[in-house]
Amino acid sequence: MARSTVAARVDVLLRMGLVAPVGGARSTGGRPPALIAMNPAARVVAGVDVGATHAVAALTDLGGTVLGERQAALDVADGPDVVLGWVTGAIGELLAETRRPAADLAAVGIGLPGPVQHSSGRPINPPIMPGWDRYDVPAHLQRTYPVPVLVDNDVNIMALGEQGTFLPDVADLIFVKVATGIGAGIISGSRLQRGAQGTAGDLGHVRVSSGDGVICRCGNEGCLEAIAAGPALAGALAAGGLAVDSTAGVVELVRAGDKAAVQEVRRAGRDIGEVLATMVNLMNPSVVVIGGRLAEAGEHLLAGIREIVYQRSLPLATEHLRIVASKAGAQAGVLGAATMAVEHALSPEAIEAASVGVA
Repeated sequence: MARSTVAARVDVLLRMGLVAPVGGARSTGGRPPALIAMNPAARVVAGVDVGATHAVAALTDLGGTVLGERQAALDVADGPDVVLGWVTGAIGELLAETRRPAADLAAVGIGLPGPVQHSSGRPINPPIMPGWDRYDVPAHLQRTYPVPVLVDNDVNIMALGEQGTFLPDVADLIFVKVATGIGAGIISGSRLQRGAQGTAGDLGHVRVSSGDGVICRCGNEGCLEAIAAGPALAGALAAGGLAVDSTAGVVELVRAGDKAAVQEVRRAGRDIGEVLATMVNLMNPSVVVIGGRLAEAGEHLLAGIREIVYQRSLPLATEHLRIVASKAGAQAGVLGAATMAVEHALSPEAIEAASVGVA
C-alpha cells in the first residue's frame, strides 16, 4: 500500500477508537515514528450460551476479557419468547452494570443446543427445542439491540472458546460435547468447519455397532447418542436399581466410586471412541477435547475413548494425537460465543461498514 493509503486507513481506525496511540519509538533518522495499538475497550460484545436447562450471558471487550456475567436455570423447551426474553434482559443488565451505553455493543454471539443454519441464525428441526424450528433469533434480539447477531450450535462455540482460550496455537482440533446429546465442533486449518448447511460434526446420530435395536429420539436405530449420552446412561443405571435420573446424577455416582456407574461411563467412552476413530482418520486433528457435563466424570470416560481411538485409528494419525479433558469447562460456550461476536465485529467488512460517516 502507498504510505498515504496506510495513513488514511489508520486515521479512520483512530477516529473510530479501535486503535490508540501508545507512545513513540526511537528515531532512525527524521521524525520519530508513532506507535499505535488495538484498543480493546473501544466496544463490547455479548456472548450467550443457551443449553437444554441453563443459560449464561457474558459481556466482554474486544480482547475477550469478561466484564460481567449472568446465569439462569432456564428450560430451552419453554420456547424462544421466554429464553430470548431472558437473554435481552441479561444483556441490558450487563451493559448497565459495566456502565456501557447500548451504542457500545458491537455484536451478539449465541450458541443453541440444536442444529442451526449459521447463515440465517435460525434453528432447523431442533429435537429438544419445541417452538424454535426456523425461528428468526437475530430479528428477535435486533428489536432491542440493532447490531449483528451471530447464532451457531452450542458445540461449535465451545470449540471456539476452548481453542481461543487454551489452545490458540492448535490449528486442527475436534471438540466433543457429551451431555444430554453428543456433538463435535471441528476446527481445521484454524477455521471452524460448519459444512454446507451447518450440520458438520453431528456425530451423535452416527450408527454404532453396539446400538442395534435401540431407537434414538431422531427416529433412527443405533445412534451413538441413544446409548452413550447422559440420559441413556442414567436410564441404564436406573434399570439396574440405582436412584439416578440425570447426567449430573451419573457424574455424582462415578465420583463416589460406584462400580456400576464407572463401568457404564467407560463403556460409553468406548462407544464414543468408535465414532471418533473414524473422525481422527478423516480429519487428522492434533488434539481431541472432551467437554460437556458427562466429561466431569473424569478419566473414566477419557480412558474408554482413548482405548478405542488409539486401537482403531491409523498409527500416523495418532502419533502425536492428544485426547484431553476441556480446560474451559462450563465457560467454553459463553467464551466461544463472545469470540464469534468479536471476530465478526473486527472483520474487514464490519469495520468498513462501521466507518461510513466517521468524521
